[in-house]
Amino acid sequence: MLLTIKKVKELYDISRITLINWEKEGLITPVRTPKGRRRYKKEDIEKLLGMLEEKPKPKVVLYARVSTKKQEEYLKNQIRRLEEYANFQGWQYEVISEIASGVNENRRGLLKLLNKIKRGEVEKVVIEYPDRLARFGFEYLKFFMESFGVELIVLNG
Repeated sequence: MLLTIKKVKELYDISRITLINWEKEGLITPVRTPKGRRRYKKEDIEKLLGMLEEKPKPKVVLYARVSTKKQEEYLKNQIRRLEEYANFQGWQYEVISEIASGVNENRRGLLKLLNKIKRGEVEKVVIEYPDRLARFGFEYLKFFMESFGVELIVLNG
């Protein structure tokens, strides 16, 4: 449910300034109408107020990638091997997988992973081979992850 600033004030007695400050701090992200007006998700407001319990997010991400649709079976096997490893370690995990070239710089799965790392939602990233993460620039990505305290685990290589 989306709420106007006025409705948030009525329901929760939160001022417009507080909402905008929360937005600046990155605690809340409003949905914008076509005219640019802010609308807030009821769940987001209640989560900030401690009214909703937040589900614990998996801190381990298993990342799998293949280059072409023809390799889809290999992708499934790659995910299975990563899951076997994570289960053996006793970890809760999330799988991010994609079919995209390792030299493509606009990969949704990789961008999702990097954004999770920036938000502090990841402790470990597990990949099967270095080239599953990127054909070029693997060391840069590893450095990025380590600078956010994320451990990169490469199973083979």
